Amino acid sequence: MRPNILLITADQWRGDCLSAVGHPVVKTPNVDALAGEGTLFRRHYAGAAPCSPARASLYTGLYQMNHRVCRNGSPLDARFDNIALMARRAGYDPTLFGYTDTAPDPRRLAPGDLHLTSYEGVLPGFTARQLLPEHEKQWLSWLRDRGHADATDRSVHKPVGDLPEVNAGAPAYAQDETQTAFLTGEFIRWLGEQEAPWFAHISFLRPHPPFVVPAPYNTMYAPPQDDTFVRHADRDREKAQHPYLAYDLDRQPKGAFVFDAKGGVGDWSAQEFATLRAVYYGMISEVDAQLGRLWQALRDRGAWDNTVIVFTSDHAEMAGDHWSFGKSGFFDGSYHIPLVIRDPASKVGGGQVEQFTSATDIFPTLCERLGESPEGHFDGASLSGFLAGEAPAVWRDGAFWEFDFRDIARGRQEAHFGLPSNACNLSVYRDAAFKYVHFAGMRPLLFDLGKDPGELRNVADDPAYLGTRLAYAEKLLSLRARHLDQTLAYTELTENGPVRGRR
Repeated sequence: MRPNILLITADQWRGDCLSAVGHPVVKTPNVDALAGEGTLFRRHYAGAAPCSPARASLYTGLYQMNHRVCRNGSPLDARFDNIALMARRAGYDPTLFGYTDTAPDPRRLAPGDLHLTSYEGVLPGFTARQLLPEHEKQWLSWLRDRGHADATDRSVHKPVGDLPEVNAGAPAYAQDETQTAFLTGEFIRWLGEQEAPWFAHISFLRPHPPFVVPAPYNTMYAPPQDDTFVRHADRDREKAQHPYLAYDLDRQPKGAFVFDAKGGVGDWSAQEFATLRAVYYGMISEVDAQLGRLWQALRDRGAWDNTVIVFTSDHAEMAGDHWSFGKSGFFDGSYHIPLVIRDPASKVGGGQVEQFTSATDIFPTLCERLGESPEGHFDGASLSGFLAGEAPAVWRDGAFWEFDFRDIARGRQEAHFGLPSNACNLSVYRDAAFKYVHFAGMRPLLFDLGKDPGELRNVADDPAYLGTRLAYAEKLLSLRARHLDQTLAYTELTENGPVRGRR
């Protein structure tokens, strides 16, 4: 019997924020329970940031250097295969709850098509059962039906009462009325209609900002002590590490993280940073509670023992580390994300994997599980060996990700740095020992992770590390050479016709 497939993403969830990996504060009993029956990948990394680039890597199995979704609004080339199209070939009707942030290929649409005015399109292949893009109109309508007459726009995220800008106040909606609860309920309703094996993708918006959550989650965690954060003593020392950091830290708007706040993040105090991190932790626990509701619904429906569950995120969240919020740049805080896979066909439960894995590995893993081949190539690799408790004989020894900071519409970054658009990008190669960050148009960085796990001291220009810098630059160059677009590279025309294969 074909399995059900449930792919869950929780937007902006840090990989260290699981009690299953030993976080000293955050409690995630339902993700932990899933990991107890499945496999937890402790060194799992996004392929890119922000949302659209990260999801393009997750859905296509390709690095950004190949899928070329450089920022929110960059179209996904229609020639690429993806998870939904593969699932459809396998006989499923892949169904979406939430969003995929996939900007459509404009070459396939008429010039005036309204789909060309937003990056929040739906990945080709999905049937959209319940959309929930960032404007959240569907959820707001649901709230109004529940008696929240004022739930007409995103002001619903403003905490009730006259409170300071940064606070742990609760909004007017309750814990069973969050966006997460709404999508969970819609999935459970749909689940009750299914009579054949199904494939569903639930894409939760939280714990994405704005940083606000109903009781009891808003005060579940106390603001952490200052030494909990990984950062320099002040913002100026942080900015001095690299021109990109100086630019990025000066441009982060408060309004991206707290509803209707004015000014820049740099105006907030260390205590305000701590308050926001505590609220972020509460948002994680709110999503975890709804995951428990999902697990119970699958059991009640008799689907638990035939459902493959993949739980992950698109990218992570700085949450105050390096005096930063959001997801950008090169720090692990933006890219280290959770991954738990539970396959009832596996006899291994509670396994934990220390090898480096990538968001690009999800597509090939599901291809292999469903007996399908991709139409094209992918840069990731199947995780099925790990799920069976057997590490592959050959596996990568580090993580690779990319960040593109071009600004095609307005050219702000290009003007600031004096660079062409195709030089506004960076690539990262990091293993257990070192992290190398290569900028196409600026100087690189190198961190000795054995001595400096917090990435606080750039040693790229230290004469004692020049050999290491060269070695890691060569590692990165070799990785890029191996993974350049392989669309037709695995095909050769012979006297007997085309031969296809990967050796």
